[in-house]
Amino acid sequence: MLGRPLRDVEGDRVASIKDVIVRLGEDHPPVTGLVARFARRDFYLPRARLAHMDKRGAQLNSDTLDLRPFARREGEVLLARDVLDKQLIDVDGKRVVRVNDVQLIEVRGEWRVTGADVSLQGLWRRLAPAGVAGTRNPVEVIDWADVGYLATDAATVRLKSSRDKLARLHPVEIARLAEALSIHQGAEVVAALDDETAAETLEEMPEESQARIIGDMDEERAADILEWMSPDEAADVLGDLPEAKAEDLLNRMEDEEQADVAELLPYEDDTAGGLMTTEFVTLPKNLTVGEALARLREMAETPNMIYYLYVVEQEGSWKLNGVIALRSLILGDPDAPLAAVMREEFQAAHPDDSAKEVAQKIAEYNLLALPVVDDEGDIAGIVTVDDAMELLLPKGWRQRLPKIF
Repeated sequence: MLGRPLRDVEGDRVASIKDVIVRLGEDHPPVTGLVARFARRDFYLPRARLAHMDKRGAQLNSDTLDLRPFARREGEVLLARDVLDKQLIDVDGKRVVRVNDVQLIEVRGEWRVTGADVSLQGLWRRLAPAGVAGTRNPVEVIDWADVGYLATDAATVRLKSSRDKLARLHPVEIARLAEALSIHQGAEVVAALDDETAAETLEEMPEESQARIIGDMDEERAADILEWMSPDEAADVLGDLPEAKAEDLLNRMEDEEQADVAELLPYEDDTAGGLMTTEFVTLPKNLTVGEALARLREMAETPNMIYYLYVVEQEGSWKLNGVIALRSLILGDPDAPLAAVMREEFQAAHPDDSAKEVAQKIAEYNLLALPVVDDEGDIAGIVTVDDAMELLLPKGWRQRLPKIF
């Protein structure tokens, strides 16, 4: 359609089609008008002023033209300017693709955007001289309903349905797709997600990307996302930000999450303290197995990786007496005291131990988590196997960790 004539009611050419305008908000957005060019001047032509429109051009339904300059309205997309040659996320295919052409289909007298042509054939169709045969490559058109994000420089263009569409993907997949875009566009993808999914997605991204995205966000939104992140991940992000920025975001967090993160900030990154998380479950040793299971069921929140339970001296104490595997607790005699089923001999690390040594110990003893115990014998945190393996595996394997675990 681009470059095709705009004709008057008598069929004479009065201008040429420069762009096609659609309005976002639906899976298949409707065409709302055209941008036409007359005497080096661009003007807006609403769909209601057109008698018909097809691949040969368009024809007016009246002799009157409003030649006021075109001005984009909120939610409008110009298909040539904003979509052609831009990247978008194909949610169904879980990939980032380049748009080489746009498919329009007429449905009951209304033209709608139904797909994005991402094939070489689509690019050839646009760029080849008129009359030159196309390539033999098949056309590949993805359904516009599967477009989760459109990478465009137009500030007013946002796919309002991005959150729902991207939510169909796993945070690991969203992170990989965001990394395939520019840092600015990747940040827009994360910003389109709800707080919990945004936090999970950021946790799967490189540290420098995490800090950059959080640092450029609105402070209140950034603090909300940090609250959803695991304390060790949130502490790492804040540690990579300028001190004043990190302090501001920390102060905006809720008290409980703020305390968990603040506890980890003093530790160096290459130590057990810098590697550990404060998300773990402690139980006093005077409980029975049945009472311990009941307490677990009553907990409002439990850590994502609850492989082991840590038995402490008494209620409110952090003095670590033993470790119980979750499997052992489930299979244990409900009337047995925890002191009778816990392991009193266990591997542990000190907060100042080398992070790499801790990772090697986890690998050597085939552990899923390792407690970190301070000089007083209090448990300060745990190092989980996924964080440990990131230090030991080659870089290419690290992105596969979430799928493995």
